[in-house]
Amino acid sequence: MNKTDSASTTDVILIGAGIMSATLGTLIKELQPDWTIRIYERLDGVAKESSDAWNNAGTGHSALCELNYTPEKTDGSIDVSKAIKIIEQFELSKQFWASLTDKGMITDPSEFIRSVPHMSFVIGSKDVEFLRKRYTALQQHSLFKDMAYSEDKEQIARWIPLMMQGRNSDQTLAATYSELGTDVNYGALTRIMIDNLTRQGAELNLQHEVIDLKRHNQDWQLSIKDIRTNTLHNIKARFVFIGAGGGTLKLLQQSRIEESKGYGGFPVSGEWLICKNPDVVQQHNAKVYGKATVGAPPMSVPHLDKRVIDGQDALLFGPFAGFTTKFLKNGHFSDLFKTLNINNILPMITVGMQNIGLEYYLMQQVTLSFADRMKELRSFYPHAKEEDWQLDIAGNRVQVIKKDPKKGGVLQFGTELVKSADGTLAALLGASPGASTSVAIMLELLEHCFADKVSNEWAPKLLEWIPSYGQKLETNPELVQRIRDWTINSLRLHTAVK
Repeated sequence: MNKTDSASTTDVILIGAGIMSATLGTLIKELQPDWTIRIYERLDGVAKESSDAWNNAGTGHSALCELNYTPEKTDGSIDVSKAIKIIEQFELSKQFWASLTDKGMITDPSEFIRSVPHMSFVIGSKDVEFLRKRYTALQQHSLFKDMAYSEDKEQIARWIPLMMQGRNSDQTLAATYSELGTDVNYGALTRIMIDNLTRQGAELNLQHEVIDLKRHNQDWQLSIKDIRTNTLHNIKARFVFIGAGGGTLKLLQQSRIEESKGYGGFPVSGEWLICKNPDVVQQHNAKVYGKATVGAPPMSVPHLDKRVIDGQDALLFGPFAGFTTKFLKNGHFSDLFKTLNINNILPMITVGMQNIGLEYYLMQQVTLSFADRMKELRSFYPHAKEEDWQLDIAGNRVQVIKKDPKKGGVLQFGTELVKSADGTLAALLGASPGASTSVAIMLELLEHCFADKVSNEWAPKLLEWIPSYGQKLETNPELVQRIRDWTINSLRLHTAVK
C-alpha cells in the first residue's frame, strides 16, 4: 500500500458524514469562516448509516410522546427532569434550522421536516393511570402546555382513526396528543448542510476510512485509507471530531486519550414493518408511542409512525430489536470483538451479568416470525393485513457501556460526548435521542473544546443563530412562545386540525 503525507495541517477534521459532523461543521464554518475543514466518510455517500431516514425513527425527539423519558419513581410520582432536558435540546435544534432557513442556506424546509402530531397511547388501567399522572406532571411545565389528554374513545378516534377501527370496546384506553410534534428526515438535512459546507470550501472525502489516529506534537496525525485506490495518507489536524456512529468507539480507543478508557459498546440491531399502501397510509397522521415491553431497551419502544421520506408517504411500525456483533449496518461481525481491551473487559462482563433480562428479550426478538410481528402491530392497528406490510432492516445502534466505581460497569442509554482534557479531540457515543439533540451536543462540544473562543468571540454569533442560547426556556414562558412562533413560521410547521 502506497503512503503519502499531507503537506499542511487542517484546522478541523470530521470523521463520519452524518448529522453530527454536518452540524458541527456548519457551526464552525459560521463562527470561524477562515478555518479549514475536511470530512472523511468510508461509504460512497453522505448520511448512509444512522442518519439515513430508513435507519432511524425520524422522530423529532422532544419527550412529547416518548414514555421512557418520564419514568415512574418508587413512590409513584413521575420524574420529568429528562423530558424537560430533551425538549429544551430539541428547541435548540429547531432554532438553528430556522436560522439556516432564514439565511437562505435551507431553501425548502419541507425536504427534511414536517409537522406530525406526537401521541402516547396506552391500554389497561395500570398504564392509563401512569399516562394520566405523566400528563398532570408535564402540565406543570410551560414547555408542555399545548399537550391534550383523553380517555374518551370518540376523541381518540378523531386523533387516530386507523388505530381505533375494530378495537375491542371493553378496552381501557388513554392517549395524549401534541401538535408540536415533527417528522424529521435527518439524512436529507445532513445532505443539505454538507452541500453548503462544500460550497463554502470544506473538503468532503468519500470512500476514505480513518484507520488510526495518534498524537503528533500539538496536533493529531490520522492515517486514512483511500478505499478506491488502496493508498494510505497521513493527515495532520489541530482538532478532530469522531462522529462515525458505531465506528466511533474503535477510533476513540485508538486515540489513547485518558478519557477513552473503560468505554465499551453493546450493539443492538433493528427492523421495521413498513406500509406504503396509500389507502392505509392516508388514514394515519401521527407518531404514536406505546409502553415498552419489560426488559426492552429504549430504542425498542413500539410506535406507529407517519413518515414522509423523499416525498413518499409511509407508515412504520417497530422497531423490532435484535442482537448483532456488528457496530454498523455496513460493518463487520468482528466489530464488537475488536473493541474489547483490558480497560473495558470488566465493565463489559459486569453489564452482561446485570442485564440477563435484556439479553433474553433480544433473543426473543430475533426469533419472531413475520406473523408474530404482525400480531404486535395489531395491538396498535387491529385491522392490519399482512399483504400491506413488509419487513425491512433499520440501522444498528451501539449502547454505551462505561466503568462504574460501585457496580463495575453500567449500560447507559442515550448519547455521551467524550472530550479530551486539552479540547483537541471529541467523540460521540450512543444512540437516541442523538440526532434530535445534535445542536445541543455540538454546543457542549464548542464550550469545552473551544472555551476561549466561545467566551471571547463566538457567544454573540451563537445567540444570533440560537436566540435562547445560554438561557433556560423552562423558566421563560414568553421566550418559549416567541421562539416557537418564529420556528413554526420559518420551518413551515403548519399544525394539523384536532
